[in-house]
Amino acid sequence: MDRYNRRDFFKISGAAAGAAALGLHCGGGEGETEWAGFKYAMCNESMQGKSWEEQCDIIGRAGYQGVEIAAFTLVEQGVGEISAARRAEMVTAMKNAGIECVGLHWLLAPPPEGLHFTTPDEVVRKKTVAYLDELIDFCGDLGGTAMIFGSPKQRNTMGISIQEASANFADGLAAVADHAQARGVKILVEPLDKTQTDVTNTLAEAVEVIKKVDHPAIQTMFDFHNTPDETEPFDVLIRKYYDYIHHIHVQEMDGRHLGTGDAVDTFVQGFQTLKDLGFNEWVSLEVFDFTPGGKIIAEESIRVLRQIESKLS
Repeated sequence: MDRYNRRDFFKISGAAAGAAALGLHCGGGEGETEWAGFKYAMCNESMQGKSWEEQCDIIGRAGYQGVEIAAFTLVEQGVGEISAARRAEMVTAMKNAGIECVGLHWLLAPPPEGLHFTTPDEVVRKKTVAYLDELIDFCGDLGGTAMIFGSPKQRNTMGISIQEASANFADGLAAVADHAQARGVKILVEPLDKTQTDVTNTLAEAVEVIKKVDHPAIQTMFDFHNTPDETEPFDVLIRKYYDYIHHIHVQEMDGRHLGTGDAVDTFVQGFQTLKDLGFNEWVSLEVFDFTPGGKIIAEESIRVLRQIESKLS
């Protein structure tokens, strides 16, 4: 298994009123947009070690329309080492494979080392915010529009209260929000359960951060796998927070690829709700067990996504 999978990292109300101020979900409310079908993407880290061109080819041939990038898989020290010319080559490789860049995730996973977004150490926070600015430009240069802010070990409390860490989280996001908007990028606060981090564990808490920032470039997303601390079912959560949700992650509940568990049945109502609401943004496959290899993960998972679709009314 790849040394940078999530298991290793574990070791080391009405939404509508607020959405009006933050910028409505581009999918619109129920009945506002004709649904054009799901757009599927795949995260790239299960293919680390293959060339970027090979990764794009695997994803495109399997039937996905996009790739979501963990930048740490491509660098030795940071995204600054990826030149403008190489970024252009990466875009060409995606086009040749018939896919596009969705955006980035695992934003602060090393390299570079020593980043932390909510630490009381202001010097480290400034360094981390500066790197997030670099990632925004990298994402924009590749044509991506979403940056999923998970990075649990880079946003935990570090000896301060949850309230203080959450305030630092919001302050850091506010510092880059205008830049993100200028590059056509949304930074999406990812709720992560308490086994991963102690800051922002539910969609309700993510929305609290979003409201503190009060900027259209700062929103959230929904990950089926990251709901252990929620008290409502998938479909209720999606409907309740829909105006803030601009991205979906999907995998089996144990983090393996689709088809190794019961997602083909248990995720149907969640997908039905997304369809009913006219969700027209990306649904990305993100897995944490890379053992089968990227090609098998890609092909078996897309079949399950199609099976789920076939069950929708």
